[in-house]
Amino acid sequence: MTIELGDLEAFVAVARAGGFREAARVTDRSASSLSDAIRRLEASVGARLLNRTTRSVQPTEVGRGLLDRLSPVLSEMEAALDFARGSGDRPAGTLRINVPVSAARLVLPQIVPGFLKAYPDIQLQIFTDESFVDVIAAGCDAGIRYEERLEQDMIAVPIGPREQRFAAAASPEYLEANGRPEHPRDLLSHTCIRARFASGAMAVWEFERDGEEVSVDPSAQFVVQAGGGTQLSVDVAVAGGGIVYLFEDWLRPHLDSGALQPVLEEWWPRFSGPFLYYPGRRLVPAPLRAFIDFVKENRSRT
Repeated sequence: MTIELGDLEAFVAVARAGGFREAARVTDRSASSLSDAIRRLEASVGARLLNRTTRSVQPTEVGRGLLDRLSPVLSEMEAALDFARGSGDRPAGTLRINVPVSAARLVLPQIVPGFLKAYPDIQLQIFTDESFVDVIAAGCDAGIRYEERLEQDMIAVPIGPREQRFAAAASPEYLEANGRPEHPRDLLSHTCIRARFASGAMAVWEFERDGEEVSVDPSAQFVVQAGGGTQLSVDVAVAGGGIVYLFEDWLRPHLDSGALQPVLEEWWPRFSGPFLYYPGRRLVPAPLRAFIDFVKENRSRT
């Protein structure tokens, strides 16, 4: 029995989206047509590929194996088509980039508007994810991450500021009521606002001054999910809920307005800026090549 490419694409879309409705929205196909495609595919391979419940759709063990093997193949096919589409006067097609929320907020706003204006035939799709992902398996062309989280077989291009700082801050009301920490270890006796990653881990707060490095793991009454809950943590800090530790650039508007005051500023650690990364062992699709060139060109101007 012949297996249609469209049925394979439907399976990948539903498995990635975790449901038929979301997959229908992403693919512009009806949920019923996607369901029919999955049934045909399951009949062709002779195995159930998806476990369906009223709340979610998840791949079976066989389905996960098929998804892992299909994703790179379909991504490469789409890259080849995008390369062909982009061989004309203007690159065209879809560009999917996986980024952390911090990059979506602090890096991309300075790049995306100009890129979209320069390349009107490219559709740019941004997916936010705090964990390091296999961009090909996730259906993306590239990702943005920080240097220590890049895989060795990836090509990395600097994007955004080349140096950043983590900053600690609190509202004037909190500091007036609770005092100002003089050393990072003083944070252990303060109310701190923390972020938890999807893995369940909470990153320690790192500080550095004159070569002395100090890491603290303060207790927290209020914890948010890293990424999605970050802005809420800032809002709570502004309202006097405790000390927050975050990218300086994210806190800068509140520091400038006085809604937040610096805490332990002489201890704020510096770290290298983010990178745009993509697999080095595949055809670079035209939309991604256009984005890479745009990033490099704009960096040369700053």
